[in-house]
Amino acid sequence: MDEQALLGLNPNADADFRQRALAYFEQLKISQDAWQVCAEALAQRIYSDDHIKFFCFQVIEHQIKFKYSELTEVQQQLIRETLVTWLQAQMLNPQPEKTFIRNKAAQVFALLFVTEYLTKWPKFFFDILSVVDLNPQGVDLYLRILMAVDAELVDRDVVHTSEEARRNTLLKDTMREQCIPSLVESWYQILQNYQYTNAELTCQCLEVVGAYVSWIDLSLIANERFINMLLSHMSVEVLREEACDCLFEIVNKGMDPIDKTKLVESLCQVLQSAGLFSIDQEDDVDFLARFSKLVNGMGQALITSWTKLVKNGDMKSAQDTLQAIEAKVSLMLQLLIHEDDDISSNIIGFCYDYLHILKQLSLLSDQQKANVEAIMLAVMKKLTYDEEYNFEHEGEDEAMFVEYRKQLKLLLDRLAQVSPELLLASVRRVFNTTLQNWQATRFMEIEVAIRLLYMLAEALPVSHGAHFSGDISKASALQDMMRTLVTSGVSAYQHTSVTLEFFETVVRYEKFFTVEPQHIPNVLMAFLDHRGLRHTSPKVRSRTAYLFSRFVKSLNKQMNPFIEDVLNRIQDLLELSPPENGYQALLSSDDQLFIYETAGVLIVNSEYSAERKQILMRNLLTPLMEKFKMQLEKLMMAQDEDRQMALADCLNHAVGFASRTSKAFSNKQTVKQCGCSEVYLDCLQTFLPALSCPLQKEVIRSGVRTFLHRMIICLEEEVLPFIPSASEHMLKDCEAKDLQEFIPLINQITAKFKTQVSPFLQQMFMPLLHAIFEVLLRPAEENDQSAALEKQMLRRSYFAFLQTVTGSGMSEVIANQDAENVERVLFTIIQGAVDYPDPIAQKTCFIILSKLVELWGGKDGPVGFADFVYKHIVPACFLAPLKQTFDLADAQTVLALSECAVTLKTIHLKRGPECIHYLQQEYLPSLQVAPEIIQEFCQALQQSDAKVFKNYLKVFFQRAKP
Repeated sequence: MDEQALLGLNPNADADFRQRALAYFEQLKISQDAWQVCAEALAQRIYSDDHIKFFCFQVIEHQIKFKYSELTEVQQQLIRETLVTWLQAQMLNPQPEKTFIRNKAAQVFALLFVTEYLTKWPKFFFDILSVVDLNPQGVDLYLRILMAVDAELVDRDVVHTSEEARRNTLLKDTMREQCIPSLVESWYQILQNYQYTNAELTCQCLEVVGAYVSWIDLSLIANERFINMLLSHMSVEVLREEACDCLFEIVNKGMDPIDKTKLVESLCQVLQSAGLFSIDQEDDVDFLARFSKLVNGMGQALITSWTKLVKNGDMKSAQDTLQAIEAKVSLMLQLLIHEDDDISSNIIGFCYDYLHILKQLSLLSDQQKANVEAIMLAVMKKLTYDEEYNFEHEGEDEAMFVEYRKQLKLLLDRLAQVSPELLLASVRRVFNTTLQNWQATRFMEIEVAIRLLYMLAEALPVSHGAHFSGDISKASALQDMMRTLVTSGVSAYQHTSVTLEFFETVVRYEKFFTVEPQHIPNVLMAFLDHRGLRHTSPKVRSRTAYLFSRFVKSLNKQMNPFIEDVLNRIQDLLELSPPENGYQALLSSDDQLFIYETAGVLIVNSEYSAERKQILMRNLLTPLMEKFKMQLEKLMMAQDEDRQMALADCLNHAVGFASRTSKAFSNKQTVKQCGCSEVYLDCLQTFLPALSCPLQKEVIRSGVRTFLHRMIICLEEEVLPFIPSASEHMLKDCEAKDLQEFIPLINQITAKFKTQVSPFLQQMFMPLLHAIFEVLLRPAEENDQSAALEKQMLRRSYFAFLQTVTGSGMSEVIANQDAENVERVLFTIIQGAVDYPDPIAQKTCFIILSKLVELWGGKDGPVGFADFVYKHIVPACFLAPLKQTFDLADAQTVLALSECAVTLKTIHLKRGPECIHYLQQEYLPSLQVAPEIIQEFCQALQQSDAKVFKNYLKVFFQRAKP
């Protein structure tokens, strides 16, 4: 071996050596006999360096994985012998190999097992057992090999081909017949031999039993001698976690419901008599987390049995099983309420399923009602934040608690289904008690009290948030709680979690304010002062901006008395932040979008006259326009790139804010009624000159484009005079992304105004296409994935544009171009349908082709088009689906094929018998299609039901492909 290259295997080697080692590995992988050198090095223990040993195993692993079939019988025998020799040597090693080498060796053994067990090495396990016997180092390797074999055969995380899945099933069946009983016996011997002397091996063996139990005969494990041994391990501190997991796998195994109930009950009796059912908070939490998972498994197994027995009509056994379930509830509650969330989280599944049983029972016993109440109290307690939760810098622990809270919410929803009255009463009690004395209460208790009120909205579902009508007792309870919430003064509590929960709940129950509108001013003040939009926490300010906008929108009718006051109070929050360094605005530009939208909504939905609305809207937008002009001048002069970027962002925000105010309008009618058209036209005239700015084009264009999209909706044809010059600017010096974002604007105009914009479209059609083609033809690096993706997206946008033009009845836009250009466009559509393996684009191309055939394919169509149909469109309908890349198992591709079928049907519709004649006599024979298939194809095409032909076409191409 290249000793110099091997030096690079050491993790501390320098980069050059490491590079050389990698190159050497690649060289050995393709070499014919390098694996033999590695095999010899392992068998004769030539190297003591761990990294070289690992390297040798890697080379052999590669050989078995990818090139085993190329080896002769003798060479394959050599690999087997090498591994056995290496294994024998481990028995005599004074020190075991490092863990990473043992794991790699086990993987190599497992690969060889998968390859050879069914043919050349049926005694694989017996040979290994005869070598290792009960030698601890040997047993360790034997157990690792078993885990590696299990990983190869049943690992759910590995995606297997159907061929591998079949092979794995055959391997497992053969193992069950030939060696599993002997393996199980070996596990029993290992456990018996080492349970008191070698905890590590015992735990490894328990892990193996747990892994194999899912696919071997359960009676080999679920029997007295095995179970008794496992249960005895539950009392041994170093073994009990693995024993727990092993018992969990046994309980999890599918079996007859009555037998499962008996098995679980016998386990529980022993566990209970061992004192494991009384949970001590101080107990080892790692063990309790595993134990909780085991109890959860036992509970869910019993519930599955109960469900099956009820379904089978065996009510006597079902009743026995239900009693067994009920007997576990007190243990479940101890685990659910445990202060460690992992332990609690592990039992939620059992809890949830138990409530599902209660939901199905027509009458609950007193004990069952008490259980429901106990679960409810546990959920309420566990929803509470602890002291350690970091609200300002939420890390992994905080994220885990948020997830855990989501699980508890599901339990709460399920509780509501079992007993909505009890849930409402419990929440009301907790809520009222807490808020009566909120000043002297810890933040987490107040937060959870308000949170519970918030959660009731989903737990007790109603249509359209109508919580305050219908059921009187429920409505009045919620109304009382909401009244308490908004009058208690709790919004002033000094903790972000309470503040946020207050605003979230107020918005969730906005319908309350239509019933009791007298509380609106207080809540508005909370939003507008230091409790909300001016809070010291940016997180609170940001969330409040969004919630404020929702609150105002939902209560627009009730907002009228407060509009001017609110607009005055938010004035400073509307200021466009200057791009000066160090300027700290209260709200980010994203948050300001919500404030602008709110201002727009307040003005538009007010009961003011159109004149007053116009004045207010002008007051809102004029400062933006003035700032925009100033910042644009500064940008034109700016030299420094960072400064340019800051100014461009500022301009973009100004345009974005103006766009957002228009969200209050649904269409041109409402803009006109409010007398606001003029203000927005002024905005257009202010913003459009920025398109000619040569600096930071991408940012500025993006903002102006969005504004134009909005104005097309709000101003309709009043926008049209601005479109040509805007388009001209946006087509200068384009990148793929610019075009991709510009095309939807043109599509929107085309689809909305149709023939009104025909002259403009005809004029800008070729400039737009030239810009697209120029970008698409630019050379790119061969493996530049992002460039390839950008081109693919641009191609899709281009075809979407042609689809809009043809679909809006504007085919004359194409027809009126020069003949040469028309031809070029048609060929790009054919190319898109056939040459690019992108089913989304192909589908669009076939839609365009069938539209063009429908418009131009008749007798009075453009000169030469019929010829084009037969020479290019018909062949495209066959060449595209015949390509290897056209995957008929892919849903998008099937949609493309469906449009291909529509194209052929349309050709037949427009050209009639002539089309059939061409297919029968010329085109299909040229593809060497058999006469009877040609006949069958033409008959299917002539069917009046298009669906029949679509289905036929799929079968036709499935047969045609090799």
